Amino acid sequence: MAKSDRISNSVIRRLPRYYRFLGELLSEGITKISSRELSERMKLTASQIRQDLNCFGGFGQQGYGYNVAELRGEIARIIGVDKQLKTILIGAGNLGRAVTLHLDFEKCGCKLIGIFDINRQIENKEIGDLHIIHTSQLEAFCSEHHPQIAILCIPKESTKTIVDQLIKLGVNSFWNFSHYDINLEYEGIVAENVHLGDSLLTLAYKVNNQD
Repeated sequence: MAKSDRISNSVIRRLPRYYRFLGELLSEGITKISSRELSERMKLTASQIRQDLNCFGGFGQQGYGYNVAELRGEIARIIGVDKQLKTILIGAGNLGRAVTLHLDFEKCGCKLIGIFDINRQIENKEIGDLHIIHTSQLEAFCSEHHPQIAILCIPKESTKTIVDQLIKLGVNSFWNFSHYDINLEYEGIVAENVHLGDSLLTLAYKVNNQD
């Protein structure tokens, strides 16, 4: 298998899409597919698909194509879906609640083990099957449970303080909705900065420039 530091970010970002499309194929009862057929579904070239998958080893057989279940299993292994990374969420407001209730963490390779908020009025209230914990308990919780990922659904102005604390507690990976670009401030951490406004602005541009 190729070393991850040799694999481009664009290839890595396509892996979840392959995983999702292959899951849809299985749900349709399709057990094998050629790179050409997969390319037509995904609107990628067959060459691009073969190049992407070759980054991780040889998949498929000449003249046969891909075994859908086996390929999806290999991509799941590459992503690490089975690792079930221990995850906490900071910020139990509307966004944090929506992320908690509507995302299937286990299918994404994570296990949500704690939800935290600074608001005493919602402490101990339930979201799904977890109780909200006050952020004053964050250090004790991390010392006991050693979470690997933190989801940040907090205001931008609060982010640096909480990230500083989490890094000291051993959390170095962030799914960040706060609009604070963590990568610009910290080295040696892994972060996915989610800017919903940027995504909507991109759509607006595409709509306004269709011609």
